[in-house]
Amino acid sequence: MADSRLPLSRVHHVALITADYPRARRFYLEVMDAEILNEAYREERDSHKLDLRLPGGIQLELFSFPSPPPRPSYPEACGLRHLALATPDLDACVALLEARGAAPEPIRVDEFTGARFTFLADPDGTPIELYEVTD
Repeated sequence: MADSRLPLSRVHHVALITADYPRARRFYLEVMDAEILNEAYREERDSHKLDLRLPGGIQLELFSFPSPPPRPSYPEACGLRHLALATPDLDACVALLEARGAAPEPIRVDEFTGARFTFLADPDGTPIELYEVTD
C-alpha cells in the first residue's frame, strides 16, 4: 500500500494584503531585510503584487487592493493568527528592529517549550512573531 500522507515539504510562501503599498513595501524591505524577487502593478485590478524573500529563504507575497477590509480583531481573528519567524538570536533581532524604528513587544518565554519569543506588527497590523530556536 502506498504512503497515505500528503507529500508536502515546506511552506512555499505567505500572502499578505496591505492597505498602504508604499508603507508596507518600505517596512518589509528596510525593517525586515526582505529582497525583491518580482514586482508588478496590475492596472486592471489597481493592485500591486510584490514577491519578497526574507532572510532564511522565507517567501512573502505582498498585495495591495483598493480599500481592503480591516482585520476584524487583534490577534484573535478567525484565520491566520500570526506569521512566526525563527531566529537563533532573538536579542539581535530585537535590537536591529528597534534601531529601525519597529516596536517589538517585551520578550516572553513560552510556558510549554521554554523558548523565548516576541511579537511586532507590520504597518497593517499583521502580527509577526519572532521565535528563538537554538540547537
